[in-house]
Amino acid sequence: MTRSDLEDVGRLEKLEEIILELKELAQDGAIIIVEGKKDAGSLRYLGICGKIQFASQQPLIDLTDSLSKTGKKIVLLTDWDKKGNLVARKIINHLAAYGIVPNTEIRSRLRSLSKKRIKDIESLNNYVNKLRYEIHGIMRF
Repeated sequence: MTRSDLEDVGRLEKLEEIILELKELAQDGAIIIVEGKKDAGSLRYLGICGKIQFASQQPLIDLTDSLSKTGKKIVLLTDWDKKGNLVARKIINHLAAYGIVPNTEIRSRLRSLSKKRIKDIESLNNYVNKLRYEIHGIMRF
């Protein structure tokens, strides 16, 4: 195996851990915030069930107000492009007014693992499938 192959194996293992973590958070009732329907579709394809809300369907102030009333954990999974970073900052700031700190660490780990390869949640399922196929010869676990 080449160095690049070993890096991909490690990358896939870490991505699989994140997917499992997201599944568990969603099962425990956490609300996952994404930008749009394609992002949600990507997460659903990866087996992540539970409540997924769109940051694009209502004004952010209304979204954060409704989130603050749920009492649930919030996982922020906006894209790591310019728009996604802006949306994330706004949501974080609005939630801070309610004393709520969303989980942004998963988003940071995804961004770090996939830099220069993908820039959005929408592409995550295809990226993971590509790595699974290259390493294991299978598309889905």
